Amino acid sequence: MPSFQPMLSLWEEPEKGYRDRLVARSSDRVAWLKARSRGITATDAARLSSPASVTAVVLDKVHGSGFGGNVYTDHGRAREPEIARWVHGNFGIAPSDGLFHAHGQRTHLATPDGVGGTDEAGILLAEIKTTKSAWASIPRSYLRQVWWQQYVLGAERTLLVWEQHLDFVPVDTVPECRWIERDENEIYRLIRLADRVLEQVQAMRVAFREPTR
Repeated sequence: MPSFQPMLSLWEEPEKGYRDRLVARSSDRVAWLKARSRGITATDAARLSSPASVTAVVLDKVHGSGFGGNVYTDHGRAREPEIARWVHGNFGIAPSDGLFHAHGQRTHLATPDGVGGTDEAGILLAEIKTTKSAWASIPRSYLRQVWWQQYVLGAERTLLVWEQHLDFVPVDTVPECRWIERDENEIYRLIRLADRVLEQVQAMRVAFREPTR
């Protein structure tokens, strides 16, 4: 099957324009959460593994997921600034709390953990994870999250950085990392699934507003 080669004008713009697409900052949590609720984020995209997964994301968008975090997410939030400093010092990718929308798509959103200087490929992003397990390979959901972020910001490469812990104590003195390249076919697939989610969310919200007879 031939690979899909999208046109630049369909969902991308030159990297220099991403700063103009800032929607909110996570430091303003109320505004950040409100903006995220109106679109598809990289966290949502990570769950879009198949057409069947659309329903679960739709229901969470309409009714709320009910997940408020746990000890593992608390640990990740506590470690992220330290790992981000390591990323900045070694790769020049600065920490970021900006929520951006895609070019021409205000409901396609992403908050990468780092946005940095460019190399010959353009913008460099960073995504930081903590895990209690050793990875034989990068979890597919994290790859989907990364590809979505690349699409939204117009980036070609992301440094995925992960730190393993044992009982919430880092196993190694430095985290592990790997460059993830942009995948147009996967991005195209995610966009189609994301738009399906948004269509169904809108339909459900309209139905809820209609008076019962």
